[in-house]
Amino acid sequence: MTLRPASAGRRLIVHAGPPKTGSTSFHHYLKRNHELLEPHLVVPNELTGVPMSPLGRASIQFSLDPVPEAEAELRRAFADILTALPRGELPVLLTHENLAGAMPGNAGEVRLFPMLPRIARVLLDEGDGFDMHFVLYTREKQSWLESVWAQAVFTDGYPDTLPDFLDETSGIADWGDLARRLADAVGPDRVTLLRLEDEAELLRPGQALLRIVGLDQSLLDQMHPLERPAMRRLNAGALEFLRRLNAVPLNPHARDKVVRLVASCQPLFSADLRPQGNLS
Repeated sequence: MTLRPASAGRRLIVHAGPPKTGSTSFHHYLKRNHELLEPHLVVPNELTGVPMSPLGRASIQFSLDPVPEAEAELRRAFADILTALPRGELPVLLTHENLAGAMPGNAGEVRLFPMLPRIARVLLDEGDGFDMHFVLYTREKQSWLESVWAQAVFTDGYPDTLPDFLDETSGIADWGDLARRLADAVGPDRVTLLRLEDEAELLRPGQALLRIVGLDQSLLDQMHPLERPAMRRLNAGALEFLRRLNAVPLNPHARDKVVRLVASCQPLFSADLRPQGNLS
């Protein structure tokens, strides 16, 4: 889909991720170039004193349990961000991977962001007066699902194997279906899908998105690249350890400590250190 002006008002781009499409690297990239971007673009985050995490949490909660109270919290979290925006006409980029709602593997979800259209409609209603557009990155489905499984094991306590996960999500819709549902909710002129595979520079993520926001190429060329990509997948041994751990009824705080320890000590899980001949 092509992004076209939808209405008069201050330009507001909502980048709704989703998870495992380069969002974390993109956020690090924005923060690394905060001072360069500040005269040209408003990016609510911790550096600007307008954190996005409450809106991300509210989106997840609403997607899992869309009761009136959860919708009210979603509206409140978004309204708080809009109220905190600096005055002026600079375009605004809201970016958080959880704005699409719960990903497959989170709390039993196996569909492709079924609540994103309703979340987007809530934001559009609350953002009356803004020229609002919604942008998502897509990724080849098989590699995306494999990465989502690894993330669900790591962050959401998912206990099943990759083959089990792929079986559970075998009927998942494609990105085109999500785009159509989103366009039905907010209007086709307000929706753009970008392919992660079309991003040519791994250490300069989100170039297409930043051009949509309105930044010109001369500014993009001045931005400092990342030193390394963010959020690398855990190695296979570490993931398998956590997957089995997820089936154990641990206190959540205890589990979080173990997860952090495993993530920081991955080499311990990267080789078979059993004595030769002992394969049991």
